Amino acid sequence: MLLAGGQGSRLYALTNNIAKPAVPFGAKYRIIDFPLSNCINSGIDTVGVLTQYQPLVLNEYIGNGQPWDLDRNFGGVHVLSPYQKKAKSAWYEGTANAIYQNLNFIKMYNPEYVLILSGDHIYKMDYSKMLKAHIENKADCTIAAIEVPLKEASRFGILNTNADNSIYEFEEKPKQPKSTLASMGIYIFTAEKMYKYLEADEENPNSSKDFGKDVLPAMLNAGERMFAYRIEGYWKDVGTISSLLEANMDLLGEPPAFDVGDSDWKIHSRNPLAPPEYLGPDAVVKNSMLALGSEVYGTVENSVISSNVVIEEGAAVKDSVIMSGTVIKKGAEVNYSIIDENVVVEEGAKIGEAKAQAKGIAVLGRNITIGKGVAVQGGDIVDKNIEGEGK
Repeated sequence: MLLAGGQGSRLYALTNNIAKPAVPFGAKYRIIDFPLSNCINSGIDTVGVLTQYQPLVLNEYIGNGQPWDLDRNFGGVHVLSPYQKKAKSAWYEGTANAIYQNLNFIKMYNPEYVLILSGDHIYKMDYSKMLKAHIENKADCTIAAIEVPLKEASRFGILNTNADNSIYEFEEKPKQPKSTLASMGIYIFTAEKMYKYLEADEENPNSSKDFGKDVLPAMLNAGERMFAYRIEGYWKDVGTISSLLEANMDLLGEPPAFDVGDSDWKIHSRNPLAPPEYLGPDAVVKNSMLALGSEVYGTVENSVISSNVVIEEGAAVKDSVIMSGTVIKKGAEVNYSIIDENVVVEEGAKIGEAKAQAKGIAVLGRNITIGKGVAVQGGDIVDKNIEGEGK
């Protein structure tokens, strides 16, 4: 069960019109490609995707699940939105309530175990190994966990464990964490136990209907068998502008911090209908990623360029992410920025500032035009047209 209904408010203009899991990533992907690819690579062929906020782009992108081999006659991928019920109708009130509202869907497949995932993380993970540990531990709940820097630990749910990885304490975003073992928001439940605690949580008028705040502490307090499953390797919560840019930059370099080209663990996506990328005779491209349909006549350095992007002669893009359909016109400069889909940056405009001097990351929302000669400062977030010189 893949929780993909988040608004992603900390991504500001990038999620004005789409859900966070639908945000483009890494030139050809969307964020949701990573948990969906992990599922099929792990042998999981029945996935419910729970949507709520601005679901149109996400629903269209998932479609019948064919790119992830999830177009099955039995199972496959199912998009699950809140719906009207006879007794009570409501939006999903929290992560636990979202799963509770879809218990009929889950029970239709009569599973022994249920995997709960977040739709807004970038990582590779074999969930079948986590399930194996869950079964071996005779666990009621297993929580995937990763070590994080102490300075970041207060952002996460922190697991305090015994030597055998059994959990004796769960702290939700503690000010003074006792450990740095953070919950990744990935849970495996023995199905019958999950049903029991979700139903009890739904009856509790004081509950916020959240797994981390309510359901997991309730299970721990009741003495259920709960274990941490430690993983190592790359994992990034891309819920902020800075983390989204950092994760894109982690795809670059030799070797990259995160390799999407690993043939042993393919990341599947819905590919655009586009011709091959084209580099003009005077194009300069250094340490960058280009998707199908992109045309570069200017300079691109340390950047991620999505499909059907055009960077005209004399234009320069550095330390930036440019999403599909955007045009950077002659003489324009883009530095340390994220530019959303279908944006036009007119001639001579300057977006962002050199990374070393920048006050922050400049962000342009989708479907806007930045006029000729306009300057957008580092840290500025723009979601409306700005008229340029002579207007």
